[in-house]
Amino acid sequence: MNLYSQPGHIDQIKQTNAGVVYRLIDLYGPISRIELSKRAQLAPASITKIVREMLDAHLVQETEFQEPGSRGRPAIGLILDTLAWHYLAVRIQPGFITLTLRDLSSRALQEDRLPLHASADKPLLQTLHETVNDFFIRHQSKLERLTAIAITLPGLINAASGVVHRMPGYDVQDMPLGETLAQRTGLPVFVQHDISAWTLAEALFGASSGAQHVIQIVIDETVGAGVISGGQLLHKNGRTLVEIGHTQIDPYGQQCYCGNNGCLETVASIGSLLNLTAQRLPSQPDSVLHQTPLTIESLCAAAQQGDRLARDVIAGVGHHIGRMLAMMVNIFNPQQILIGSPLNQAADVLFPAVSSTIRQQALPAYSSEIQLTPTAFSDPGTFGGAALIKDALYSGHLLVKLLQG
Repeated sequence: MNLYSQPGHIDQIKQTNAGVVYRLIDLYGPISRIELSKRAQLAPASITKIVREMLDAHLVQETEFQEPGSRGRPAIGLILDTLAWHYLAVRIQPGFITLTLRDLSSRALQEDRLPLHASADKPLLQTLHETVNDFFIRHQSKLERLTAIAITLPGLINAASGVVHRMPGYDVQDMPLGETLAQRTGLPVFVQHDISAWTLAEALFGASSGAQHVIQIVIDETVGAGVISGGQLLHKNGRTLVEIGHTQIDPYGQQCYCGNNGCLETVASIGSLLNLTAQRLPSQPDSVLHQTPLTIESLCAAAQQGDRLARDVIAGVGHHIGRMLAMMVNIFNPQQILIGSPLNQAADVLFPAVSSTIRQQALPAYSSEIQLTPTAFSDPGTFGGAALIKDALYSGHLLVKLLQG
């Protein structure tokens, strides 16, 4: 099942226009039909037709509002009608699964976080089907009009087909998650890599809202990136990921689990950072890290206290990340760079190291005005899934399905 297959030309225009109108109502509502026509650059007759279909489907509703500068009678404006429309946002992580029932305003109505064990007796696909079904049964009294399921997870994923080719922590080989779950539930199912979905969530709900060109770097147990180009998530409809974690930084460096040597993940992931700190700690007898178990939290706290070892290793990660970002800046010329990481607890050490390296190695015309900021979400949870649904409504892809009933 290809959720992103292209409709015919006329249908594509209708889908795009409906998505534009829905997005404008979401962003600016209450908004009049006249203002909608101006902002959407669509004829009033087209706005009337699209709005009528949305009103009939109970996706928008009319309300009175006072237009700025007006002292006359209240105008009739449009706002979204989201309360009775629900969807399920799912995040899969090694060892855990989080399921959140949300309405179309992205508000969480119910959330369950459950263990997700690898089992030799039961395929992961069967476990996921049963977990989703059990969630719906447990919370049946809260369900109204279910519209879709959105799933985010790590691994090698084809977002267009919903196939999970590989997934860390589980024995997965080309798992047809999207297609089979859609068949079992009768709902559209969206599947996306968790870093790509997080990047989209920041664009729609978080720190990069309104920016058209963004690079987001995630530094955790793995190192990854997402790119917003022209207001759209790069590679959102395919199996391609902006892969930086397995880009070679040092050809003579440590061997990575991917088989290469000196990958960025071998020098910049949280695990590699803690290993490096542990190796250097015996030669730093004055470090406060001798007084506490070595964790990312204690490392960042030590850096904040001025501990030289802690600051050196975090700055080292910043320089490695900065070198990678300098190349990406030259390619994408972003307005903004976001960093999502537990290391943001020591942002006053990490960010200057990243920023100075970018400015040293990237084109000055591209790097001089870049904003370097932390992500709004320290952990996106199921907001990645919420972003997939919001994006599918804005593009008109899911919206048309709801209008058609």
